[in-house]
Amino acid sequence: MSQKLKLQYENEVIPFLQENFKYKNIHEIPKIIKVQINRGLGTAAQNSKVLKKTVNEIRLISGQQPIVTIAKNSIAGFKIREDMPLGVTVTLRREKMYSFLERLINLALPRIRDFQGLDPRKIDKHGNYSFGITDQLIFPEIDYDQVDETLGFNITIVTTAKTTKESIALLQKLGLPFKK
Repeated sequence: MSQKLKLQYENEVIPFLQENFKYKNIHEIPKIIKVQINRGLGTAAQNSKVLKKTVNEIRLISGQQPIVTIAKNSIAGFKIREDMPLGVTVTLRREKMYSFLERLINLALPRIRDFQGLDPRKIDKHGNYSFGITDQLIFPEIDYDQVDETLGFNITIVTTAKTTKESIALLQKLGLPFKK
């Protein structure tokens, strides 16, 4: 497992952020805590074949076994019953998080057709960045012949940044391509 992104954070990003934001304490410097990957399936999750395929795809992409999210309440309008599977989620931390981010930045995002960059306005007021991937085929781990339909998923990068400016500086320095 490559530690290139972690070394880049320690050797380049920390000094850059320290210089630009004038932190007095090293613990003030923003860092990435975790990466959350979610795929909501809705009523399609009732089909065990679709659910099994989704669990396998997210496992291949993330390198970690995802958990199946289930409905807490029944909602008649959406035809949802309590304890019904709705989607899958996985939380990556430490080495697996850095490994996933490295593959996302260097392999997956450049494979998106007509990719202009990620939208920097999707950072919330707490410094977390969320975006959607519309096609799982951009990841080299997914075999084209095994995919029945293209399903997207959401990725949230959770940081300790206090402002959007800090978060953008952190993510841009790590190599996330933002629109100009």
